[in-house]
Amino acid sequence: MNGNRVFFMTLIGAFLTAFCTVDESTTDTEGAKLYQEYCADCHGKEMQAFVHHEWNFGTGKDAIKESIMKGRGEGAMPSYEGALSDKEIDNLVAYLVDGINKLDSYQPPEPDLSKIYKSGSFEYRLETVHEDLDSPWGIAFVDAESYFFTEKKGKLFRVYKSGATVEIDNVPEVNSAGQGGLMDVELHPDFKDNGWIYLSYSKTKSGVGRKSNTTAVSRFQIKDNMLVNEQEIFEGKPYSTTRHHYGSRMIFDREGYLYITMGDRGARSVNPQDLSKSAGKVHRLYDDGRVPTDNPFVDQQNAVSSIYSFGHRNQQGMAMDPNTGVIWTHEHGPRGGDELNRIIKSENYGWPVVSYGINYNGTRFTDETDRPEFESPTHYWVPSIAPCGMDFVTSDVYPGWKGHVLIGSLKFEQVNLVRIQNNQSMGEEVLMKGLGRVRDIKQSPDGYIYVSVERPGRIYRVVPWEEG
Repeated sequence: MNGNRVFFMTLIGAFLTAFCTVDESTTDTEGAKLYQEYCADCHGKEMQAFVHHEWNFGTGKDAIKESIMKGRGEGAMPSYEGALSDKEIDNLVAYLVDGINKLDSYQPPEPDLSKIYKSGSFEYRLETVHEDLDSPWGIAFVDAESYFFTEKKGKLFRVYKSGATVEIDNVPEVNSAGQGGLMDVELHPDFKDNGWIYLSYSKTKSGVGRKSNTTAVSRFQIKDNMLVNEQEIFEGKPYSTTRHHYGSRMIFDREGYLYITMGDRGARSVNPQDLSKSAGKVHRLYDDGRVPTDNPFVDQQNAVSSIYSFGHRNQQGMAMDPNTGVIWTHEHGPRGGDELNRIIKSENYGWPVVSYGINYNGTRFTDETDRPEFESPTHYWVPSIAPCGMDFVTSDVYPGWKGHVLIGSLKFEQVNLVRIQNNQSMGEEVLMKGLGRVRDIKQSPDGYIYVSVERPGRIYRVVPWEEG
């Protein structure tokens, strides 16, 4: 979704590298209606997912039509031949071509920072703490005085409360095409003593034809604002030529284990249920990359020993409930079926055998939403919200939020609050709309919530209104 869910990008191989506004003169056209019905779930109501993406299969009418008719990769951009009539495909192509012609004049909307939001009796607002960024992705706090953040194209920065921003050099080479790039950043629990910083990214190797990619995690130390002492601790296998579903969230638990998400890489019929493959899994490692001996499949022949849970699609949010120590993730479904899951050792979460979603072209790939042998989601979304980024609120700064989880939405450009009690979902509230495509949410050590947004590239802080 999805989250990732930038699969319609594969439709034309990221054929819309920027997005166009659906103006009033086109909203009633057949092409616009088809786009909203079949494409907006992944790529935004105004094609927000395609800003700055590369064009790999051409932007001409014939190339776009071929991508729509034939699809681009299993589980990603499906074939619409047969699902849509020739006339409908032609109308959709015309709408997209018209959109391409408007890309140069597009200006991203500016959020209204004067807006006062309300949750119950509590009022709050947004404050910009960093702007003019290029697709910020992950945030990690050192303390209340500074934090790190990543930019998708391959940059890492440290920001200080004073306002000073320092770029950290010697970042690993990444493939930022599609959903790939430099993604999450996480700090060792003893960062102040040992200096280890962890980065997840799309690692590339050259081969015959298109380059192959995978999800990788390396740890580094920092000297003179440069990454040094690199140690690669995770490399998903096998590599794939697809450019989506990397997953890439990381978090440490109370015992110091590192958890890593890896998406199914778009190969839903191959990877998620196969324990010999890394994709479509949550992995658990020691901080230095060693595999814990009590991992569930460590003694199973041909199984990837780092696997902790499996049967996942594309998890772009992960957080630990500080009250219970339980690890939670959310993952993108296809067209519908985004999930919030409590991660349990050795459990199978059922993708793609069961799902609340359907194919992007409107067809079904399963008629089942649950089975006794699979772990069911605690919460799910139909239609999709395309979730990305999450964190539990432990702060007293926000009345009524403490103990519950904040989840970003790429599709609806908002932050949702899912109320959790006894490991169950007790309802949901939309907190902030119109922010832009939300990539990460983190609570700082001083209790304030920070939200990173792709476009316009910014980091916001959520503050009570009375502090304004």
